[in-house]
Amino acid sequence: MIAPFEIAYDQPMVDDLHRRLAAVRWNDSVTTNWDQGTERGFLAALVSYWRDRYNWRERLTVLNRLPHHRATIDGYGVHFLHFRGRGERPVPLLLMNGWPSSFVEYQRLAPLLGAGDPSFDVVIPTHPGFGFSDKPNLPYQVEPADLYPKLMTALGYDRFFVAGTDIGSGIATRIALHHPHRVLALHVSAVAPKPDRPGDKPATEAEAAYARRAAIWDNDEGGYQAIQSSKPQTLAFGLADSPTGLASWIVEKFHGWTDCHNDLLSVWPIETLIDNLMIYWATNTIGSSIRYYYEGTRLRPPLKPDDYVRAPTAIAMWPHDLALAPRELAERLYNVRRYTVMPKGGHFPASEAPELYADDLRAHASDSIDNLLNASPLLRLRLEHRL
Repeated sequence: MIAPFEIAYDQPMVDDLHRRLAAVRWNDSVTTNWDQGTERGFLAALVSYWRDRYNWRERLTVLNRLPHHRATIDGYGVHFLHFRGRGERPVPLLLMNGWPSSFVEYQRLAPLLGAGDPSFDVVIPTHPGFGFSDKPNLPYQVEPADLYPKLMTALGYDRFFVAGTDIGSGIATRIALHHPHRVLALHVSAVAPKPDRPGDKPATEAEAAYARRAAIWDNDEGGYQAIQSSKPQTLAFGLADSPTGLASWIVEKFHGWTDCHNDLLSVWPIETLIDNLMIYWATNTIGSSIRYYYEGTRLRPPLKPDDYVRAPTAIAMWPHDLALAPRELAERLYNVRRYTVMPKGGHFPASEAPELYADDLRAHASDSIDNLLNASPLLRLRLEHRL
């Protein structure tokens, strides 16, 4: 069952939020920068704006203009956006964000994807336990890589492109592995690791340098990942109880992972930052969202040494993203047809560099479709009538 969806306004929730924002007990701070985490002055200004100037009712008027839907797949409720492209046969694209993002990130990218050539029908699902999708009530109850192809079937798409960043890259990779007959091509901005096979070529110097960079990143930036993949519930109680704590935890990631030259508001308008916070706060899904990390590292079956993504794959590396994987590492898992280090952008390219992201998706789609059509006249006939 698929139905249009509208985010409802909840006055008691807003009243409670304002009460909590007005009663912050501030922590001391011995720095005036972000070296030890969230900078107090920035957070205080954001909380003040959230409390005194931000209007959730007005923001809902904007957010509800987006094409929201809810589907029930195998008894599980999935929220998604469904942007229709132009022309007779837009290309279906399943597009997935990471954490701590939401559909808010895609407001600039989706119109670009719908307007170009080829044009895309863009489906942006909300992950299980995030935002307006259902919360799993058992550990590892839902596997998005198996859920989302069923959503695409319900929408009438037999074959489709898959793209994602961060968590979305990992889900996209598993969709291509689990459902290879459904995936026309793949576009990812993070390279999933897999174990080596006996006889694999030893790591190149570029791969060894990447491993060193990744270790430095884990030491300097990976604390959130350690707690979310080991004791997420301990953290969740505090974040669910305090909007200021939630803002501190999430906004620090936006500051650290955005290509913003230490000026976050030059890339992310404060209203948009708070819109994203409100998705987690209004639905009380910060705890269920961070449990994804625990499930991903401890419950989800790991990739196997023989896993290989045969779908044509584009790798987009954004210079201010985490640790940038070299092409030869990507080629151990993916059928890499396109590898690009972008001139700018970070962990949230749909908002930071939407034109670059759209151009790269479109170029890979065009090349992949041309190659598929040239290889198979039967597939050409199928694609002309139904993608």
